[in-house]
Amino acid sequence: MAALPFLPILTVLASGAPGGHPPIGGSGPGAVDAAIAARSRPQVPRYSIEQLFATRTIGDAAWSADGARIVVVTNISGRNNLWLVPAAGGWPTQLTMSDQRQAAPVWSPDGGAIAFQSDHDADEQWDLFVVNPANGEVKNLTSTPAVSEEGPLWSPDGRTLAYAVKPRAAPNYEIGLWDARSGRARTLTRGTPDDLSLAPVAFVPGGRWLLAARSHASGKDADVVCVDLASGVVRVLTPHHGEERWEPSAISPDGRWALVASNARNGFPNAALLDLRATLAAGGGSPAPVKWLTDGRNEVSTGSFSPDGRWLTYEVNLDGNGELWSCRLEDQRRTRLPIAAGFNRFAGSPTSYSPDGTRLLVRRNAADSPGDLYVYDLDAATERRVTTAFVGGVDAADMVEPTLVHYPSRDGMTISAFLYLPWNCKRDGAHPAVVWVHGGPTSQSVNGFSRPIQYLVNRGFAVLAPNYRGSTGYGRAFMDANRFDMGGGDLADVVAAASFLAGTGFVSPRKIAVAGGSYGGYLTMMAVAKSPETFAAGVAMFPFVNWFTEIEHEDPLLRQYDLATMGDPKTHDALFRDRSPIFAVDRIRAPLLLVAGGNDPRCPHEESEQVRDELKKRGRECEFLLYPDEGHGFARLENLFDAYRRIAAFLERSLAGPGRPTAP
Repeated sequence: MAALPFLPILTVLASGAPGGHPPIGGSGPGAVDAAIAARSRPQVPRYSIEQLFATRTIGDAAWSADGARIVVVTNISGRNNLWLVPAAGGWPTQLTMSDQRQAAPVWSPDGGAIAFQSDHDADEQWDLFVVNPANGEVKNLTSTPAVSEEGPLWSPDGRTLAYAVKPRAAPNYEIGLWDARSGRARTLTRGTPDDLSLAPVAFVPGGRWLLAARSHASGKDADVVCVDLASGVVRVLTPHHGEERWEPSAISPDGRWALVASNARNGFPNAALLDLRATLAAGGGSPAPVKWLTDGRNEVSTGSFSPDGRWLTYEVNLDGNGELWSCRLEDQRRTRLPIAAGFNRFAGSPTSYSPDGTRLLVRRNAADSPGDLYVYDLDAATERRVTTAFVGGVDAADMVEPTLVHYPSRDGMTISAFLYLPWNCKRDGAHPAVVWVHGGPTSQSVNGFSRPIQYLVNRGFAVLAPNYRGSTGYGRAFMDANRFDMGGGDLADVVAAASFLAGTGFVSPRKIAVAGGSYGGYLTMMAVAKSPETFAAGVAMFPFVNWFTEIEHEDPLLRQYDLATMGDPKTHDALFRDRSPIFAVDRIRAPLLLVAGGNDPRCPHEESEQVRDELKKRGRECEFLLYPDEGHGFARLENLFDAYRRIAAFLERSLAGPGRPTAP
């Protein structure tokens, strides 16, 4: 949950799409480009919940030390466990078997162990584990129910694991170390200010330093730092004035360069190299020399160096589509990987390069590829798919590819969105629709695979997924545009999405619902409470509804974030009350469904229960689903099936009648 400052540059961006892209769509409210049309496909089957939602989750992955295998987190068994798959493709083998979810696997340098993290019933209190890839033997390294250890990183000699560590009651992350010889863990850094957190990135060759990221709770400011592995002293390599983000991702094999992404140059994250060797030798105090690699107005994420140090990788976010690039250091020659369209990413921890440097591990995320992993051969310029996420009976060609559109919000700001129209959809103004609101708010709806969206579209719903102000992907100014204004301008963007849908000619303006999770659930509640005449139904999943109680009861780290981006409720009482939908619950007229997790540390289930109870006092009912063994989202396949079966039935029932209720 976050927000950002409204900067003057946004009045310029309002004349085009976020980030300066040319708009697709008209200039007036609800205006629509004539090129928007439904595609035709004969005899598209109607898929069941079990078919589409059983689509496998393909999560974190890592190369084996010999490059022959890949460890990947997937829920083939119904739980997110570790599986091994041959790098050449082939049958996957389950390595771990646990009722609890697992994440962040990373192979030890000698190939004898895989470190990973796991929590309990999605409570986000992670422990670190290692598993023997030869026999599946698992060992818990930390066993700290009240302390979370996350993001394991092996030292080059395999003797140490670095990780981020946070006690449940702490407001921030420090860095911890686990010693493989003694089996003991210790906290390396101490006394980091409450509004700053540290995370390890890479061990610096030579054995003295650890490259790390230090980020502000607001998410608007970050530095590259080095931590002394003996003393825990933190040296800042990117001192600056004002808010800038400097985010490290890798160190060159010779230890000279740190690969970073930063928005310091033009307000958009670009790739750069920091001269790490020279800076550490100089003793600190001055900013590290910077060598910029890109200078665009699209957001860039940096990746890793090739094993020989001659090449590096980065990704470019083009309005929700992801391009993958490699760059040769000696002359900055760039090569784009010819991967089919989608929100594609490099995969692999700590590197996407195979140990011999001949292959890259990539993730293709698109309507017809639910995050499947591919091995890309650099010499042959060809890729081989190594995972298959779709289950039998689902034809990838039946999935609907979205259309990228742009529409004006209330104040003229241009909003980017992805529009999904059902196959063979007639422009008769009769179809039901859903405005699908992403969480975050510092997140982005992208051209990727979405189980709920594809299911709804397959059932005949049009879906619009907007990137409201505050979203990532469009530069610093756009991301800052809802700071201290959450539930204000971003809510207007969501309401304007309904106008856009009505203007397409495909959708009945009386049959538009709004749905979202986390911060998207909050905006869903704001939409049905503050704009009751617009929406015919609402589905709020894992939302917060009351800024006062949310800040009081949420995880202390998230409390720091909310204070930094929305302000202090003690001094902003009127704003917090106006932006808390619980205080406007009497205005809600649309049917409402709420979903909550019993172990949610981010948006506790009591937030949803407030709405249920207040409506009940007024003689109103809402559907309320509580999953005691879930956290902030779904980790268990059976709960996912149950929830979306109920959500789909609710939307079909709510939008089948005369439509939206009369505003009070």
